Amino acid sequence: MHDSQPSKKNRLTLYIIIALVLGIGLGFFLNLNYVAEENTTLATSEAKLKELNSSIRNATDTTSAAFRSLLAQKAEQASIKNEVLAARDKKVEPFSILADIFLRLIKMIVAPLVFSTLVVGVAKVGDIKAVGRIGGKTLLWFVSASLLSLALGMVLVNIFQPGIAMNLPVPELGEETGIKRAVFSLKDFLYHIFPASVFEAMAKNEILQIVVFSLFFGVATAAIGEPGQLVIKAFDAIAHVILKVTGYVMNLAPLAVFGAMTAIIAKQGIGILTTYSIFIGEFYLGLLILWLVLMLAGGLFIGKRVITLVKRVREPAILAFSTSSSEAAFPKTMMELERFGCKDKIVSFVLPLGYSFNLDGSMMYMTFASLFIAQSYGIQLDFGTQVSMLLVLMLTSKGIAGVPRASLVVIAGTLATFNIPEAGLALLLGIDPLLDMGRSATNVIGNSIATAVVSKWENSLEGNVDPIIDID
Repeated sequence: MHDSQPSKKNRLTLYIIIALVLGIGLGFFLNLNYVAEENTTLATSEAKLKELNSSIRNATDTTSAAFRSLLAQKAEQASIKNEVLAARDKKVEPFSILADIFLRLIKMIVAPLVFSTLVVGVAKVGDIKAVGRIGGKTLLWFVSASLLSLALGMVLVNIFQPGIAMNLPVPELGEETGIKRAVFSLKDFLYHIFPASVFEAMAKNEILQIVVFSLFFGVATAAIGEPGQLVIKAFDAIAHVILKVTGYVMNLAPLAVFGAMTAIIAKQGIGILTTYSIFIGEFYLGLLILWLVLMLAGGLFIGKRVITLVKRVREPAILAFSTSSSEAAFPKTMMELERFGCKDKIVSFVLPLGYSFNLDGSMMYMTFASLFIAQSYGIQLDFGTQVSMLLVLMLTSKGIAGVPRASLVVIAGTLATFNIPEAGLALLLGIDPLLDMGRSATNVIGNSIATAVVSKWENSLEGNVDPIIDID
């Protein structure tokens, strides 16, 4: 490793934090000045929509001219709201483009990085029995961590009861949220795992499908013996090239963080934090408890080194937090885990699987949010029903990491299953970007601890090691 490595690494972290603070400051200024008119119009429009919805719910004669007039007014207000939202998005577009370009560049890297490193890792493992053994240990940890995260969310939301203060009237069942449901189907689940085309899977960044193809490819490479060594060397070189590209892309991270934070705060304003401060505060306290629980669980296997591990992945975690994308932190997390002492064959196997099966922050949010919505409508769910909800979430959440707003999609399906009004999702839409930041950072921590623990189980965890290649 170059002598300048620690200072370079710390400098990038510092730049990301500075960009985060500057983005919040500029976003606050823009919210009060540049997009103030749009925000005022939106607030007025939303107040009118709320009033109209209440009048529509209380109407007795649905065939009267007055009722039709209410529906027409609602449609008009909804149209005004959509126009103003589009105008506001257009104004802050230059900032959100910065984050979008960075995320596109990261997505450009992820598929070839997963494929090349996993093929090399599996080929080095050698036989299919060893792959099966590592896979079994990995899934055991993932299922345990997922159940722990879901259960913790359930316990905390019952203790805090953040929805009680909302005291909302139950809306009509047909009220739209604009979010599709995720309904568990064994056929869809299996189709999501097994690719029809590896090129399509790479084009769509379907990590789980890339993992499946890579496993087959890696095992077959090891099985052909001597000719397979040429393939391993080639893919090893490709992986190093992509990691070098990652280094170039990571230099743009502070700009992306600045753009993402400016856009979010300009649109939502600091006010959104005070309106939902109790819910946001309790959720982030829950994430902090989850971090501690995961660290304690990891510490049982890797001891005090778990603290070193969390320190090592702080930069990917900050990046995931700032961009609301754990995918953005994937390449950097991979490098930090190898520097920590995890063997490349374990990292390249466990980490990609974690992005589909081990989203601890998202798991906790799903039970927390689902029960919050039920509480908001005064719907009491007994312990048995809550446990059933936990198990449904466990199933429906697997393998949808690539779906936009995946957590909300899963929650929508779960609410419908338990006859909780889906319109309650509207309570979360405004603050979801802020919550997503914490979820994304937690996913990075959870997957890092999982990788270190599986490495320990496989006797493949060394002391801190220098990276093979300096990507910074």
